[in-house]
Amino acid sequence: MIIDSHGHVSAPAELYAYKAVLLSARGSHGRGKVKISDDQLREAVEKQPFGPYSHLDYLNKIGTNLQAISPRPFQMMHSEKPAKIIQWFHEEVNNVIHREVQLYPDRFFGIAGLPQPAGEPLDMAIKELERCVKELGFKGCLLNPDPYENSGIQPPAMGDRYWYPLYEKLCELDVPAHIHGTGSHADREPYTLHFINEETTTVFGLVNSKVFDDFPNLKIIISHGGGAMPYQVGRFNAGSIMHAAGATANLFAERMKKLYYDTVLYTQDANELLIKTVGVDRCLFGAECPGTGSVRDPRDGRLVDDVAPLINGITWLSDGDKKKILSENAIKLFKLDVKG
Repeated sequence: MIIDSHGHVSAPAELYAYKAVLLSARGSHGRGKVKISDDQLREAVEKQPFGPYSHLDYLNKIGTNLQAISPRPFQMMHSEKPAKIIQWFHEEVNNVIHREVQLYPDRFFGIAGLPQPAGEPLDMAIKELERCVKELGFKGCLLNPDPYENSGIQPPAMGDRYWYPLYEKLCELDVPAHIHGTGSHADREPYTLHFINEETTTVFGLVNSKVFDDFPNLKIIISHGGGAMPYQVGRFNAGSIMHAAGATANLFAERMKKLYYDTVLYTQDANELLIKTVGVDRCLFGAECPGTGSVRDPRDGRLVDDVAPLINGITWLSDGDKKKILSENAIKLFKLDVKG
């Protein structure tokens, strides 16, 4: 079995037309509503092209059995004003995800988007997380470490007590948060690069904080293999050695293992480095398919986001280790009612 822990919803254009109306009127015309039929949802999943295939055809092509679906992050506009349009759009996106999970219960499970208006308390996000988990049956959420969306205002570090009410709720509900940025206002740092930088910064901030002392049961997944952190871990190990007093448990690399990481890296070498750095038990299979990697590599014709063969091609992993990464770790972390 292959479970993709990092996927995003394929939705009809009507969902994004609704967003455009909210942005145009800034909510002055009221909330309105997304009007999408089940047939339109099926068409978005089964027929609407995304790269060389539709969403469902893509999953069938690369052999993914079950996929977590969450909002398309760059669409989620956390830095926009007023806050109510952020709330309304997130609720409508989460409702669409819920409906698609109902239509395809054997292929998808829901991961909630959290409305995180920049500079405001996390009350709105906590309320929506609770709704999605308790009422809609979602298995986790996305968490954006930079609601200001790279606009020049620095958000609180992920070890800051600003985030503690959300961490507390995540522990209470016993669901993981998946770190994923949203948009970027900087031409120099487009959103796809901003994602990687925020993931790297998040690992640094959480590992060097007391968050896991205060919330030992907190479950955090870092997108895209932890950003640049596995590649740079030696640099931060060096800093931690100064304060480790000979205790290897205090090394940065060891503390990194309190987090989980997906395999959305698209090369075997990168995934090997990730697994060697954090260990098999901390890696969740992810392909974000269809998504950024939904193209063919002109060098060999391979679909870039066909990640499972990369994991299976790691010769030093046992069959049991591969099974953990491809499905069992996700089943355990998300508490899925499936057999690996």
